[in-house]
Parts: sequence; structure tokens; C-alpha cells
Amino acid sequence: MTGAVRKLSISVPPDVAERLEREPNASAYLVHAARVLMRREALDAELAHHGITVTDEGVARARAARAAVDVSWPAERYQAVRDRVRGAVDEDPRAVSAA
Repeated sequence: MTGAVRKLSISVPPDVAERLEREPNASAYLVHAARVLMRREALDAELAHHGITVTDEGVARARAARAAVDVSWPAERYQAVRDRVRGAVDEDPRAVSAA
């Protein structure tokens, strides 16, 4: 973390405390987790702005569809897609952010 920071005192349940105690930098770990959630919230807000509402049922359907693809695709097909994406990124690193 760089720049201005604020020191906070927080209370967490024992299981979370135990997890944080294993981190060499608990503050950085919590900042990362909070930012992941903030990005998810921003995505949900952007989708809602475009009339798309994320629901638990929709997420479950998407996960089921993904699981069906996982089952139907052989490992070689996954590897071929990974190789193709890596090749595209090697040629133009902006390809990932443009996708």
C-alpha cells in the first residue's frame, strides 16, 4: 500500500482472525479482499445501469452451464484455448483488456 492510509481497529470472528494471523501482511490481504468486493459491486451497478440484474438464480444457472462445458470439453481443448489466448497476448498485450 502506498499513499495516504487510515488506521482502523476492527473486530472479526475467530475463524477470520485465525486466517489473518497466517498472513505476513494482514492489511494488504484485507485491502485486496475489499477491492475485489468493490469491483464486484461496481460491475453489478454497471450491469444494473444497462438493465441487467444479477440474481442468485442467474448465477446458479451460469455456474451450471459452465460446469456442463467443463465436463464436455477434454483437457486438450482447454489447453488449446489457453495457448491461443497466450499467443494473442504475446502479440498484443492490450488484447486482454480489449476483450
